[in-house]
Amino acid sequence: MNQKPSNVFAAASYFVLLTGISAYVIGLWNANMLLNEKGYYFTILMYGLFSAISLQKSVRDQVDGIPVSNMYYGLSWFSTITALVLLTVGLWNADLFLSEKGFYAMSFLLSLFAAITVQKNTRDSLAKEGPVKNSAEVY
Repeated sequence: MNQKPSNVFAAASYFVLLTGISAYVIGLWNANMLLNEKGYYFTILMYGLFSAISLQKSVRDQVDGIPVSNMYYGLSWFSTITALVLLTVGLWNADLFLSEKGFYAMSFLLSLFAAITVQKNTRDSLAKEGPVKNSAEVY
């Protein structure tokens, strides 16, 4: 049985999510790179956040017995892995200091993990309010 997350844990999750995204975006804003490079890294962040939340939802749906198509489940995994690979390839080939590469990698991973945690907390909180007839009502 899932336990409703405490308000402090939920607030900490949102704080960490905002911290990770803010650090990544502020780093991009101040970076000495072309606008198309900044766009590439920003798009990877947005794609990564969406795919990680989608993966968390599809895995959780399966655990809770809510039907999930194999195509959606596989696409969620593929998208999350693709976002990680795209960031890795981009940073590997970037003309940045190792410390900058590490900064982007860590703020990216922090953001993805926090997004998953916020999604889980939201779902756990809503699940305690009563049965949901349609999983789309939760989101």
